[in-house]
Amino acid sequence: MVGTMSMRRVMVTAEGVRVTRAEVPRPAPGEALVRTVVAGVCGSDVHAWHGRHPFVSLPYAPGHEVCGVVVDGDLPAGRRVTVEPDLPCWTCKQCLAARQNLCERLRFFGCAHDQGGMADFFTIDVRRLHTVPDDLDWRTAALIEPLSTPMHAIRLAEGVRGRTVAILGAGTIGLLLLRAARAQGAKRIVVTARSTANRERAMRFGADAAVPTDADQVRDALGESADVVFDCVAAPETVPAAIAMANKGGTVVVVGVPAGEVRVPLPMLQDSQIRVQGSATYLPEDYADAMAMLGAGTVSAADFVTAVHPLSDAASAFADAERGAQIKVLIAPDPAELSPLPEPARGARMAA
Repeated sequence: MVGTMSMRRVMVTAEGVRVTRAEVPRPAPGEALVRTVVAGVCGSDVHAWHGRHPFVSLPYAPGHEVCGVVVDGDLPAGRRVTVEPDLPCWTCKQCLAARQNLCERLRFFGCAHDQGGMADFFTIDVRRLHTVPDDLDWRTAALIEPLSTPMHAIRLAEGVRGRTVAILGAGTIGLLLLRAARAQGAKRIVVTARSTANRERAMRFGADAAVPTDADQVRDALGESADVVFDCVAAPETVPAAIAMANKGGTVVVVGVPAGEVRVPLPMLQDSQIRVQGSATYLPEDYADAMAMLGAGTVSAADFVTAVHPLSDAASAFADAERGAQIKVLIAPDPAELSPLPEPARGARMAA
């Protein structure tokens, strides 16, 4: 049991990303105290840092992509766990319908909560913890939460097997979606990205084609309209383009978090019977699917984890993630606890 002592905790403020001191929290009934082993820097963390996230305000305690080891509380000590970070009320209409990701009083660990996983320790409701399988090392386990987002989006699209798919954005989520859609039998996949480097990366990760965000080019590359479009950017220019790619009769799944309102070509939406589906986080079944895919090696840490920073240098980790050259940046209180990257790794490096 951890007594009264202080720990390190990352805080994101208007002044920047800082490592502060805080008292180690004590688990309440129904909670566990977890020692953080690894936490990922999400694109939403970078957006919130710069005030561009619609639902996260400064200051906040980051770290919703987090794995660790139970130290105390209502789970056995030593258990390896990952966090499902949405914190539902469990009593509203949505929670009672097993849609706790849509809870009417939702809080979110590491975003809209007083704790986050970028700390030496944290406490959380044991219902928000999943046991990490023994065959997943810590770098791989760090991908469970981000991979669950594409798994949920594909589920909401009613699957991709035998269907043509367009993915807008070649960041972490777009590339994870690419791997997941390929594994689930998509007929043909085209990825869009603004930069040549990102388009080349999408091709290395298995896209059939990678083009700029242009509806005509996507349809030409697919050889037809897209049955499903996953918009992982959700910018004013990508949403209308996604709808045009799905014309006619297709589905557009909005996966990215928009910074604000966007214009929708409603006449095309109605006349072409296009479905627009929002995708919000994940559910436990998406975590199970993500762990199965990681266990099968369909998604590997060697491809996705490209930088690891110590907790003491969290500011550099955020800056690294912002530059866009990395795929997934991790923060570890003790980087030595993470096993070395398996070979071959695609441009991976360890930050000092």
